Amino acid sequence: MANSSATNHPVHYNKGKIEVWDFIIDQNLDFIEGNIVKYICRYTLKGGYEDLLKDQMARSMTIVTGKRG
Repeated sequence: MANSSATNHPVHYNKGKIEVWDFIIDQNLDFIEGNIVKYICRYTLKGGYEDLLKDQMARSMTIVTGKRG
């Protein structure tokens, strides 16, 4: 993607045809759900194992808070 940088369209959020935050907004996800999507989408390009742990923590928080689909 043109003009990619750490803050402007970073590669780890642009693997597909849309940016991760566009999907999060389109699906009207809350903060925790958005983080789950973010961590899963970027873990192979940015955070690796640490992003998987962050995803796991966010999923646990969703369960603890009792949010149901």
